[in-house]
Amino acid sequence: MYALGISYSAPRNSCRAEDEGDAMIKTVWPYLAVMLLAAGIFPALERRTGWKVFAILPPIVLVYLSVTALAVLGLWQVNVEIQAAQKLLIAQLIPALLFLLMVNCDLRAIFALGPRVLAVFFSTTVSLFIAFVVTYLLFRNVLPAATGWQPLAAVSGSWVGGTANMVAVKQAIGMSDDALALGLLMDALCYSMWFVVLFSAARLAPAFNRWTRAESSANLVVAPTRQTGPTAAENVLLWLGLALLAAAGASWLAALLPTSDMFGTTTWTILIATVAGLVVAHTPLARFPGASPISGALLIGVVAVMASQSNFQGIATAPLYLLCGISIIALHALLLVLAAKLFRFDLYLCGIASMAHIGGVAATPILAASYAPALVPVGILLALLGYILGTGFGLLMATVLSSLAPI
Repeated sequence: MYALGISYSAPRNSCRAEDEGDAMIKTVWPYLAVMLLAAGIFPALERRTGWKVFAILPPIVLVYLSVTALAVLGLWQVNVEIQAAQKLLIAQLIPALLFLLMVNCDLRAIFALGPRVLAVFFSTTVSLFIAFVVTYLLFRNVLPAATGWQPLAAVSGSWVGGTANMVAVKQAIGMSDDALALGLLMDALCYSMWFVVLFSAARLAPAFNRWTRAESSANLVVAPTRQTGPTAAENVLLWLGLALLAAAGASWLAALLPTSDMFGTTTWTILIATVAGLVVAHTPLARFPGASPISGALLIGVVAVMASQSNFQGIATAPLYLLCGISIIALHALLLVLAAKLFRFDLYLCGIASMAHIGGVAATPILAASYAPALVPVGILLALLGYILGTGFGLLMATVLSSLAPI
């Protein structure tokens, strides 16, 4: 049985040369400088060049792989000072990141969508739950016996929420940094494939809606999404200060709560920081711009730090996890189509709900706009709802899958 609150310890990198005296970086500040540069270079290239490679491998995946390669080459020394910095950064930045992500989640606007839209969303969630369980049962005998379920549990957090939820689940279940690479690759490649399928399916909407006897949601009226202005320097300092304070407060409070095999201190910290962000989202503080871009920067920075501790061990199992991802999406699609027939859901809402889970807040508005401009706010709000639920879903999936693991 695993412990969700397992304490962090830096993994030993067996692929790195034993003689680390030749490493160029031996202190924390140059190491941090490399992490920041690596975290920023691929998002900058995507924004400025628009290369097609980013449609297949998003910047966050390329950051992870490039930093992992630098770690394997021994660019920095894995000494006590750098290990302590890695541990501190991950422990403090993950709850701060989740706090900032929740600040943009207005539950009142989400509930204003109405029962039909929320029914599609939760039908999608249930279909993914079933798809993950069935797929693991199909593949568990060829995946690593003890830890083969972990990348699937982490990806399930991402496929309800986003990459930040994957990172939170990874930290909570004690998954290795090497396994995170498998999850990121599975997430990126399968998501890209599914986005193309959903984008191409728009032309089938009239026939699909006749089959399900559903009315088109193209004219759906929803609550307006929150508008934010430009991010000023003082707002950056404000949100960073609040996020780090929330992370520290969550860690302090988590230490006072009872722990068990199901809920350790790390898990409590993550959940408390998430709730704190939701509370702040319904206060006047939420009107200050800046939480979203800062959370995006923190996310890719955390991924870079995690990659700096890993190596390419276990990458040979990547094709198996890609097959798992394809199986999960195929089963999810089949179950969602059956739910659409049963509850008379239209194709547009099904597609948007699916992308809100698997693609997240960045891709869903694009897909919604290709269906009908009026559905863009729906896509944004559903993707934000996924952020709220993603970590909890991933932890639930971890509990279920670990109980099904071969003994």
